[in-house]
Amino acid sequence: MYDVLIIGCGVIGAAMAYELSKYQLSVCVCERSNDVANAVTKANSAILHAGFDCPVGSLEARLNVEGIELAKEICEKLDVERRDVPSFVIAFDEREMKELEILYERGVANEVPGVRIISREEALSIEPALNPDIKAALYAPGSAIINPWEYAIAMAETAVRNGVEVKLCSEVTAIEKAGGIFRVTTASGTYEAKYVMNAGGGFSAQVYELVGGHDLKQTNFCGQYYVLDKSQGGIMNSVVFPCPDEYGFKGVLVAPTVHGNLIVGPDSYVVEDGDCVATVSPMLEELKNHGHRSIPSINFREAIHEYAGVRPNTQIPDFVIGESEICPHFINLAGIKSPGLSSAPAIAGEGRRILEHCGLDMVKKEEYIDTRKRVKFRELTDEQRAEIIRENPLYGRVICRCETVTEGEIVEAIHRPIVPRTIDAIKRRCNAGMGRCQGGFCGPRVHEILARELGVSPAEILMDEEGTYIITSPVKEA
Repeated sequence: MYDVLIIGCGVIGAAMAYELSKYQLSVCVCERSNDVANAVTKANSAILHAGFDCPVGSLEARLNVEGIELAKEICEKLDVERRDVPSFVIAFDEREMKELEILYERGVANEVPGVRIISREEALSIEPALNPDIKAALYAPGSAIINPWEYAIAMAETAVRNGVEVKLCSEVTAIEKAGGIFRVTTASGTYEAKYVMNAGGGFSAQVYELVGGHDLKQTNFCGQYYVLDKSQGGIMNSVVFPCPDEYGFKGVLVAPTVHGNLIVGPDSYVVEDGDCVATVSPMLEELKNHGHRSIPSINFREAIHEYAGVRPNTQIPDFVIGESEICPHFINLAGIKSPGLSSAPAIAGEGRRILEHCGLDMVKKEEYIDTRKRVKFRELTDEQRAEIIRENPLYGRVICRCETVTEGEIVEAIHRPIVPRTIDAIKRRCNAGMGRCQGGFCGPRVHEILARELGVSPAEILMDEEGTYIITSPVKEA
């Protein structure tokens, strides 16, 4: 019997688990995938938005501004890559100039610090890579870029260190309620809880239907991205958005990443559900045109990866956060589209307040682990590298040459509280395979290390999700 069962462990479920782990509660998180942060969270723009785009008075607006402030402290304490960068929204004609005015007024109303409209000349002086044909730009200094999957993983790991249970490969298939207790059936077993929180991301409407909620209509939008090599990462130091079009589409952004790359995306098209993340070649080509309109100097020949991610929209234009009217003690954290990543810790705070209002007794723990430190070999000085190699020779063996990731870092990641069991799970934790060759060199070595450290056959190691086998049978016997 748990006090609270959270469905889903993307960034919202992870933030909720992290928040509740500070209290004397028994908490369980059920995640359908074989790793945390492996759906919407791993495939987004990796931006903490300043907040000028959210409708005035909405939950989005308030939680966005609160969330990016909370993220500063969380990233510092939990050793997550985060970097302050400004945002631009650029305008090329009179219609777009009017859009800038609307965004500016919205930003002021949302209390976004430092937001203002600047001239073409000032914009180009701050960011010379911008298209010189712009007329003006909205400038917001309060945004940031982040490692989104590491953000979620860090919060989930810290929650586990403080007593939360995370159950992977545990897709929820049924929810029954009797005598005020939820009985939640999953692929890994059946669990009971006093409260259930729905952080199902691209499947939150389907999760709500399991308790009879049929008034949440989910429309998932897919968006594709290019990832460009580090040779392109230095051409700009800002997030650049086009003006929203006449239909409200926010457009294709260009942004640096915390790892030194450049991303361009997303586009937008409706897909059936949260699993539809295949890229579409003709539409990828159109992304290039959008990217060049904002930053003409982008060299797409330096693209090293393309990916697509789902944004979970509902018919309700705001976040859907609150206790269900038809099922008491079932709490939705649904419809968390952009700026969900920015808002995550504030959404968790909102969820905690709802639980308190529902009657859950919240007593803070006297002892709580709220720090986390990782070795990032590529960031160490020569003296620090020599010292850590003396302590553990595994840090002297570079496995991923593109990103300078050592065997010591990979082994440390494998033995963290939430055990990564796939090649891509290692990639999300320490960057091995993120570089220019996309794992062509280090992949087999990561495979070998995983099998050795987990004590399993190499045939059991997957690339990512269930079924993505790398080795199926011997080619020849010795």
